[in-house]
Amino acid sequence: MIICPEGPADVAAIRGVTAAAFEDHPYSDQTEHRIIDRLRQAGVLSMSLVAVVDDGIVGHIAFSPVELSDGSKDWFGLGPLSVLPACQGQGIGVALIRRGLAMLREQSVGGCVVMGDPDLYRKFGFRNDPQLILRDCAPQYFLAQPLFSQGASGIVTYHAAFYADVDE
Repeated sequence: MIICPEGPADVAAIRGVTAAAFEDHPYSDQTEHRIIDRLRQAGVLSMSLVAVVDDGIVGHIAFSPVELSDGSKDWFGLGPLSVLPACQGQGIGVALIRRGLAMLREQSVGGCVVMGDPDLYRKFGFRNDPQLILRDCAPQYFLAQPLFSQGASGIVTYHAAFYADVDE
């Protein structure tokens, strides 16, 4: 498996992998592929990595900037994270998360937040932080990891691409 930044020819494959990964997910409105497209179009898809096996894209991870109401700078949101259903459970998502976080550390960013399965993301150093709040998200599913900051506090806001109309 190779983990590398997305290239221009990867856009359709990323869309397909993401749509397939979230197709039957009970906590999804099945618009994650559109979120990635909107982030890319807005120029805020800060990091987009693909997992390639046998010349085909089988996984994808996105990172984009988030705003914190305390004014903390250089914080990013992880997600969406997608792995083709037939390839799940093979460590592809784990490899994407590890590589993405390593690249954020190389850039000396303040920290990273994620909304998702706490059992998964705690393995990578994410923790629930009562000082950080994501509106309309149960606190147990919102986790943070300071990287090159002492932490942050307040309301976290993802880019508008996450909140666009689902019927677009």
